[in-house]
Amino acid sequence: MRDSDIRKAVKAWLEQDYADDPSTRIVEEMGIWNGSARVDIAVINGELHGIELKSAKDTLERLQNQADLYNQVFDRVTLVADRRHIEKAISMIPQWWDVVCAVVDGDAIRLQHQRTGSSNPGLSKIQLARLLWRAELIDALDKHKLIRGYRSKSNEILAARLAKELTLQELTLEVRGALKSREMWLGQTISDKTEMSVS
Repeated sequence: MRDSDIRKAVKAWLEQDYADDPSTRIVEEMGIWNGSARVDIAVINGELHGIELKSAKDTLERLQNQADLYNQVFDRVTLVADRRHIEKAISMIPQWWDVVCAVVDGDAIRLQHQRTGSSNPGLSKIQLARLLWRAELIDALDKHKLIRGYRSKSNEILAARLAKELTLQELTLEVRGALKSREMWLGQTISDKTEMSVS
């Protein structure tokens, strides 16, 4: 079972779940931490949902570090993994993550829910703010009347101001709204809900 096999099955599942929801955007290889890490698939709607894939050919060497990063920005995280990884992976990730087992079923991949998770209890406001591009940071600060004296500041200072002054709820709304409305990601024109990286 290859990564592409699991990815195809997960995308089919998501497309079925959100086919009638124009407010949902599905993004592949979404960058976080200024692109230093990428989640395999992200679903952006009323929440930011990261989905990490681990095929039989993958190892779990990076999973702990990935979890540490994802835990700071995603409202929900789902691990979709080959059966051989499930037991070890569960010991490495937080209890609030969803866990799905990918099983070969003839010529197809069947997805079996192993554990239903919950909402992330520990989002990081500064890491959420860092998901925004410069123009988006400025727009958000301007909207909340926080831009005066900051328009020429660095992205890091803009993100820090936004994280400090907005509540978590306000910030998550700004971030999700910006991610959903971007017209070009990595220079690619939007043609449907499936795009490329955020950073």
